[in-house]
Amino acid sequence: MAGDKITATDYITHHLQSLTSLSDVTKGQGLDNIADFSFINIDAIFFSVLLGVIGSFLLLRGAKKATAGVPGRFQAAVEILFEFVDDMCKSIIHNEQSRKAIAPLGLTLFVWIFLMNAMDMLPVDLFPWLWQNIITGNHHALLRIVPTADLNTTLALAIGVLVICIYYNIKIKGVRGWIHELFSAPFGAKLAPANFLLNLVEFLSKTVSHGMRLFGNMYAGELVFLLIALLGGAWASSGSVEVLDPILFGFHILAGLAWAIFHILVITLQAFIFMALAFVYIGQAHDAH
Repeated sequence: MAGDKITATDYITHHLQSLTSLSDVTKGQGLDNIADFSFINIDAIFFSVLLGVIGSFLLLRGAKKATAGVPGRFQAAVEILFEFVDDMCKSIIHNEQSRKAIAPLGLTLFVWIFLMNAMDMLPVDLFPWLWQNIITGNHHALLRIVPTADLNTTLALAIGVLVICIYYNIKIKGVRGWIHELFSAPFGAKLAPANFLLNLVEFLSKTVSHGMRLFGNMYAGELVFLLIALLGGAWASSGSVEVLDPILFGFHILAGLAWAIFHILVITLQAFIFMALAFVYIGQAHDAH
């Protein structure tokens, strides 16, 4: 957006828009809605797939280099993470056969979501600047690099967990058993319509809240980083070099550092919560009412 005088609102709005299949790249026009499932967010798909490949490579590398002797630091870190996820899976899901697939799934979710969340730690203008000035040559081109700050991504992950829950409901209880449960729990067969409606609402609410929780935290974190970046912009445009406001500059540095340190906890905690809820929901699919 070089050469154009923009307001703080313009800056934030531009950064919160994705490169989509319907974007006008020439004019930098995106879509006004937070989520619209009639189009594809190209940047979210690209970065999520890229980070998935990176996460898979790191876990594969750790597995291939594993030794029975004294482990290196990377192997030790992977082993600690694996044992932590496996212990949590055992405490929630008591079916040993199911855990053989669900525990690796949980590990994959944690690593993948952590890497996608961690993109928020990069300077907010770095990749958009490279995209606009070096790759496309268009100062209005749109690009977002945090897939989990996109509701389409987080809801897709939550829907994936829902599909797995349905699979285990059918696998453990059988088709007839699960259908019977949908119509008989929790109030008994006499209130079958109410039971069915309540169970549908439960599945829907769990899925939506699962995706919205991750999205909301990451979207808010991205927004805070943009507001802090505006402090730097306000300092840089506050006048000549001789009259630049040192207080504004110092506050910009301190605020950015403090939020970045705190955000390390946020991105880790949100990956953990998503994984833990996935275990809980899949564990519920194993329980009979």
